[in-house]
Amino acid sequence: MNTLNTAANRTWIVLLVATAITYWLGESGTAGKAGTMAVFVMLGLALLKGWLVIYDFMELRHAPTLWKALLVGWLVFVLGMIVLAYWMGLH
Repeated sequence: MNTLNTAANRTWIVLLVATAITYWLGESGTAGKAGTMAVFVMLGLALLKGWLVIYDFMELRHAPTLWKALLVGWLVFVLGMIVLAYWMGLH
């Protein structure tokens, strides 16, 4: 049986890899050395993971545009607030 037959399985693999990369960046000390770039890589991965969850696991890929816009807008808003807080902490 091929585990990559379904979109949900492929999405799950991408989520696992993205989580592993984020964990590695946080635990290896690389994030401290790389600074802002590592933070934005982690936030970019969080955006990707959120988008995949919304579209594939919540099955909103074929939902009305309003639902997709609300959920993706919420995700972008939250990540934007995190970026703003990070930026304010730097200055």
